[in-house]
This record gives sequence, C-alpha cells and structure tokens, in this order.
Amino acid sequence: MYKSLKLGPLTIPAYATPPFQIVFVALVCFLCPGMFNAVNGMGAGGQLIAKDVNNANTALYSTFSVVGFFCGSIANRIGLRLTLGIGGFGYFLYVASILSYNHNKNAGFLIFAGALLGACAGMLWTAQGAIMMAYPSEKEKGRYISRFWAIFNLGGVIGALIPLGQNIHSKARHAVNDGTYIGFMVLMASGFVLACFLCNPQYVRRRDGSGIIMMKNPSWKSEILGMLQVLKTDAYIVGLFPLFFVSNWFYTYQFQGVNLPYFNLRTRCLNNVLYWSMQIIGATICGFLLDLGSMRRGIRARYAIGGLFILTMAIWGGGYDFQRGYTRENTLGDKQHEGIDFTEGKYIGPMFLYMFYGFFDAAWQVTAYWLMGCLSNNGRKLANFAGFYKGIQSAGNAIGSNIDARQIPFMTQLAINWGMLAGSLVIAAPVVLYYVQDTVPIEEDLKFSDETIADVVPDSKVAARE
Repeated sequence: MYKSLKLGPLTIPAYATPPFQIVFVALVCFLCPGMFNAVNGMGAGGQLIAKDVNNANTALYSTFSVVGFFCGSIANRIGLRLTLGIGGFGYFLYVASILSYNHNKNAGFLIFAGALLGACAGMLWTAQGAIMMAYPSEKEKGRYISRFWAIFNLGGVIGALIPLGQNIHSKARHAVNDGTYIGFMVLMASGFVLACFLCNPQYVRRRDGSGIIMMKNPSWKSEILGMLQVLKTDAYIVGLFPLFFVSNWFYTYQFQGVNLPYFNLRTRCLNNVLYWSMQIIGATICGFLLDLGSMRRGIRARYAIGGLFILTMAIWGGGYDFQRGYTRENTLGDKQHEGIDFTEGKYIGPMFLYMFYGFFDAAWQVTAYWLMGCLSNNGRKLANFAGFYKGIQSAGNAIGSNIDARQIPFMTQLAINWGMLAGSLVIAAPVVLYYVQDTVPIEEDLKFSDETIADVVPDSKVAARE
C-alpha cells in the first residue's frame, strides 16, 4: 500500500512516511478511544443507572481538562511514542473498572479509573493531534485528518457491533454483560501495546522529502516556557477556545439524554453502530471539501465555519422538535418505560436524527483540527494547540456530565448545547477571517523551534532558496 521514498542516495521506508504513521496512530485510537466510545455510546457505559458513570465521566474530563492543557509540553519532552502508549493504558483500566462495578457497585474504583483515564487520555490525544496536524503537507491536511477520523470511528462501529450481536434477540432494558466488557479490554490492551512501535518523528519524511518541524533538544523548562510562548505569540488561538469548549459537551446529552432513556438495549446498540458509522461518512465528506484544490484555503475556511453554522441550526433544530416528545420524568423516573424498539414504526425519525448527530460530531471535530492545522506546520506548536484543544474540550465535557448527573431536564440540556455551539462559531469567525492564511511560510514555523531549514527541507530545495 505504501511505497518507499527515494530521496537521492537515501531511501525512506514506507513505515516512516506520514500516510503510514497517521494510519498507525488511527489504529491505536481505533483500539483504545474508539472502543471507549462504543462503551459510552450505549448510554451510561452499558449500565441502567447513569449516576455513577456520570460521576466517573465528570472525574475523567475534569482531570483531562487540567492535565490536557499541559500535555503538549509533556509530549514534546518525553516523545510522542511514550506519550501515546501511556495514554492508551488508561482506557483499558477504565473498562476494567466498569466490569468490576457490574459485580460490586464500587463507585470509588470507577471514579478513580475515570480520573486516571483523564490524565492518560490527555496524553494520547495530544500525541495524536500533533501527528495528525503536523505530518501531512498543507494541501493534504483535510484528507489525512478525515482518514484518521474514519479509521478511529470504525473502532466505535465494530465495538458497537459486539453488544448489538449479544443483545439482538433481547427486547429487555438491562445492563451489558461481563463478556462484552472483557472483549473491549482485550482490544484496548492490544492498542496501548501497539503504540510502542510508533516511528520517531525525526525519521519521518513527506513525499517531497521534507521533514517534521519539532524540537531537537527539548527540556522541561523549554517546554513549559514554550507553552506560555504559544499563548503570547499566538494569542488569537483564544478565539477558538469556545469552539474547543463545546466540541464534546453534547456527548452527554446525546448518549444519556437521547439514547439511554428513549430506547431499549438492543436499539441503543443499533443506534450506537449508526452513530459511529455516520462519523465515518461525515469525516470523509468534510476532508474532501476542506482540501478542494479549486479554492484558496482562506476561502475554504470561511465556507467551513458557515457550513458548520448551517448544520448546527438544522440538526439541533430537529433535535428540539424530537425532545418535545419526552422528558426525564416519563422515561427515567419511577415509572420507567421499556424503551422504543427498532421494529416499531415510530423509530424511523429518531434513528435518522441520531445518525445526523454522529455526522455533525465528525464535521465539527474534523473542521476544528483542520483549522488548527491551517495556523501552523510546526509539530511542537501543534502539540500545544492539541493540548489546549483537548484540555478545554474536556472541561466542557466534565460540566456536561455533571449537569446530567444533577438530573437537569433534557430540554434544558439541549438548549444549552444548541446555544453554545452556535455562539462559539460566531466567536471563532474573526480568527478564521484574519488568521487562516493560504500557506504558512517555513521561516515562520521555524521561529518556534531550534531546527533550521536544512534540518527539514531537502538539500536541493535549501540550495534553491539560497
């Protein structure tokens, strides 16, 4: 699939090319956060009562929000390979804690595992973000980001098929069994072991022979100061913080406010499959549109923000109409209903709504990563951007989980999501308008590194510049 690159007397193995490395990282995420998404997508992690799982998710995303903000500095210091591997372990332990909870209802262990996963996930997603945004050339970023997102969410699809197959003949509304959790744990363990084989960024070369701009001699001091330097030199990134903040907030409402209360178990499992399948379709379409060569990148960025706004109003408007049909009290109250089954005619409308929720999530995430990738090609800086993104995103998710744990009405949750999504796009618009360039000069990217043009550009191109 991937051919070696011949650069003069030097041959770069396919393993050390951006396409291979991005697919490699996507496979790790397929097996770790992809499977985690499948577990969470069933609503309450496969449990019937969401309270303890919501508290664990609050701990998870609270820790994630703090640690994630500094993970760019951590990744630059200890390396992307170790950062990715440590990150993957937390997902395995979290599912193990839910398996334990199935037997002993030990909420303390579940919440501890959630908090630990927050630290680990911050590391994994920062390493992933740096690789996904820094490795491709400028004209290929949308394509590679969407390719990653599609493979990663294939993990959610396959993971969701496991409980669907086990519960396809049951119309009851019950918790997931032990075998499902054990299957997820085996896959997650494979993921964090696989992360140990990631290629060192200094050996990675693009198709044109250029290397990745990182930092040759990082120290803890240089990386902490580097994070502060990014906030000073690229202060405009703050304009994207609301977009980051709300980018995972809606998961709790979609999983715990739509899928969990309204459907029975086997239908929730089917919805899970459809949700993550639409992520693949959404990512593929978005990646293609974001890389359209017939239009300047600055213009594409403006269309991207406008398109997201239209999607927000259309899809969440449909969600508002659906939410008018039920409340927390008549679905999860003392008189719990059995849940809608996919064999019923009234399932069709909610099914398509839930599918479009998945499409919307992919469009939002791919566009957010692409916009950050438009602002720089420097892997060190982009690691900090990715850390900001995941840290702030997780703060929003923590608050969203806590709101649901407090049993806030579903309609109120929908209104909060809808308003913040639309508002964050309005705030982000000036950043897109004034700071997304058609290309970023290499001299600009090298200001944030101790590398030189000769370190990252083939000899022939260096000579041509001179």
